Amino acid sequence: MSEASNRAPPPRRRTNLSLDPRLVDEAKELGINLSRTVEHALSTAIAAARAKQWREENKAAIDGTKSWVTKNEAPLRRHRKF
Repeated sequence: MSEASNRAPPPRRRTNLSLDPRLVDEAKELGINLSRTVEHALSTAIAAARAKQWREENKAAIDGTKSWVTKNEAPLRRHRKF
């Protein structure tokens, strides 16, 4: 068994949120777990924000590489089969 599967889930923190009551009611009717749903949405939003931050922090290097490839061709291009 892997170490990751032996770990207990992280402790949870109680948090108050203001949500549209119609959405909350409908979610409850459908058996949707609000905590897990918000947790998943928050995790997705954090990943997107971190990816955007990384792109912004590395924009100069990425643009420099693109410029170099445009001027000099991709390295090892002659070995490509396509």
